[in-house]
Amino acid sequence: MKQYFDVPVSGRRIAALCAAVLSLSAVVAESIDTGSVWSAVAWTLSGALVLAAVAVPRDRFGPAALAAVAASGLVTLLAALTGVRAEHTFGVVESCALLLVVARALRLGPPLRAVAVASGAVAALTVIFLRLPSAEYSRAGSFAVPVLWCAAALAAVLGLYLRLLDRFREREHEAALQEQRLDYARELHDFVGHHVTAIIAQTKAVRFATAAGRPPGPEELDGMLAAVEEAGSQAMQSMRSMVAVLRDPRGAGAAGPGGGLAGLRTLTERFSASGPRTALTLDPRLTAGELPPGIATTVHQVVREALTNVRKHAHGAHKVTVDVRVAGDTARPVVRVSVCDDAEAAAGTAAEAPARSPAPARRAGTGTGSGYGLVGLAERAAMVGGTVTAGPRAGVGWVVEADIPLPGPLEGPASGAPSDPPTAPPTAPPTAPPSGPSPSGPAPHGTDEPRAADTLDP
Repeated sequence: MKQYFDVPVSGRRIAALCAAVLSLSAVVAESIDTGSVWSAVAWTLSGALVLAAVAVPRDRFGPAALAAVAASGLVTLLAALTGVRAEHTFGVVESCALLLVVARALRLGPPLRAVAVASGAVAALTVIFLRLPSAEYSRAGSFAVPVLWCAAALAAVLGLYLRLLDRFREREHEAALQEQRLDYARELHDFVGHHVTAIIAQTKAVRFATAAGRPPGPEELDGMLAAVEEAGSQAMQSMRSMVAVLRDPRGAGAAGPGGGLAGLRTLTERFSASGPRTALTLDPRLTAGELPPGIATTVHQVVREALTNVRKHAHGAHKVTVDVRVAGDTARPVVRVSVCDDAEAAAGTAAEAPARSPAPARRAGTGTGSGYGLVGLAERAAMVGGTVTAGPRAGVGWVVEADIPLPGPLEGPASGAPSDPPTAPPTAPPTAPPSGPSPSGPAPHGTDEPRAADTLDP
């Protein structure tokens, strides 16, 4: 059905021009029925003003509608006072145009102006039959006026309906734009923030070691600069992908990691090369087949954001454990992602956790309480029906955990099959900072800012 109404702009303009010419011709034909030149001119100008109020852009509708209503009422008053009236018509085309003015005023104008213009148009409609000969007043009063009032009521209902429909469309458009902005913000945080954080951590490590009187040797410095260069190149690639998405949203852009979890090993190995030692445990049932793209992407984002937070906030962390496995019953399994670090800042007891004020932004942010990492993760997990929690766990450390439901049972090794052994890259962690605080800069793997327990369960 849409193909019959999908008319090009040029075609719509031609159709509007033809309608305007026909309507104006009808107004001129009705004005000739008065038998007076000045009265015909007045009828024509009045009808033309009302037709123009129907067609003008919405930003000019208010003044045009007021002028049209005033002109219509003035012509009716002059016809009643002078006795120069039409023999067979009272201005049918102008009356129809006034009905459209009522509908358009209630659709476009501010409330007070809309009521004023609509009331004036209804008043002009009520008295327009005075343009007929006086012998026709009784018949017009008993038939024409009720019909015009009913038509005005229908026009008012139409205008209010279109007004509500416009508001609904505006809210839908705003919601779509907001969702698009949030999606771009999450993409920038996930794909760019991770690499930029690695650059900052490496730079802080060099400054910290130099301030402590143990500057890195040429080989060690070359390795750190190489890591910074690699992280910068990855950040640039991610930024180019985001720019491609902004230029062409239909393109691949910064797409996720497909339907597999093989990229988790690369992610943890790169993290170990410039941060604490990382061990990955991956359930073989998740590597045997392809996961839905949305679930696989969410798993990657949870692990990436948790590792980024370790680098930024986990002061003194020596080991990070990443565990991705299938949990829940067979009929309704979930992918449980757990990322835990052994930082001293997260070693508080479970009884201490409620006493701390919730501050998810501080845990996921930039150290100033302005970050949105875990908030974005909670939103992404909610899109696939999952939840995200984060906080200290007694005897374990700081844990970020996500449960992401699967659409159905997995096909793969039996549930009792052993998991992959933890993968610990042989690279040694960077030079540990001295026990005392350094006056020249923060610690290389994060800050000693306290991390508050938070639950981001949308």
